[in-house]
Amino acid sequence: MKFIFNKKDILALNQEFDEGNFHNEASLDFALSYARRTENWTKALAMITRAILIDHVFEEANKRTAALLIKTCAEYEGHNASNDKLARLVKEIILKRIISIRKIEDMIKDAIE
Repeated sequence: MKFIFNKKDILALNQEFDEGNFHNEASLDFALSYARRTENWTKALAMITRAILIDHVFEEANKRTAALLIKTCAEYEGHNASNDKLARLVKEIILKRIISIRKIEDMIKDAIE
């Protein structure tokens, strides 16, 4: 299934936690342009997750936004994502500064059932 979220959707997720002010909008635009070109939703999700967590797309609530995005996408695709696993995934990406899309994709796959 193709990644179906757009900038407005991701902004709305951030607004669940904060005002939705961009800090690095260009990174999100780039990640979304990539996401639209791939049929692999987990790879697209990894690209967006990387942008949010590593490039700090929003002024605030990047970690919570990324976790909610992963959870929302996983559930849309018929998978479950535990909050504990998502918290560990987000923490590991940030603390280890993981930039590999492949590694983030594998981590997402491991976090969802």
